[in-house]
Amino acid sequence: MNRDSRLSAILHALLHMAEQDGPMTSEALARCMHTNAAVVRRTMAGLREMGLVHSEKGHGGGWQLARDLRSVTLRDIYDALGAPQVFAIGNKTENPICLVEQAVNAALSEAMQEAEALLVRRLGDVTLAALSADFHRRLSARGGQSGDTTHAA
Repeated sequence: MNRDSRLSAILHALLHMAEQDGPMTSEALARCMHTNAAVVRRTMAGLREMGLVHSEKGHGGGWQLARDLRSVTLRDIYDALGAPQVFAIGNKTENPICLVEQAVNAALSEAMQEAEALLVRRLGDVTLAALSADFHRRLSARGGQSGDTTHAA
């Protein structure tokens, strides 16, 4: 099953950005996201349009957070990514003639809509500041220093 990992990847990148004193280039962010710089620029464009990040071109330029971590929720990022489909489960056919399949579709559709609404609501409860605080707790427990954003155990 194909999974859309953009939300996870961009949250990862945003937390790396939060640890920096200055802008991060698309290339540096691409290393964090395990992708290429063109994907970073395309993904960040949606966040820039929503006022979550800004960028500067040229020497010393790059991407920076445009808002305080406490004011940005995971829902904001999800919306900036175009509110991607949450579940890969779907109905076999959208407009079946079979009454049994219509009943199945109705039940599945209702359950999926409720689950998606709950998840999206929960994304609105979690801020980037909460993720950053969790990172710093984990870093401290590992004996790391501020500014250490390595991925190694």
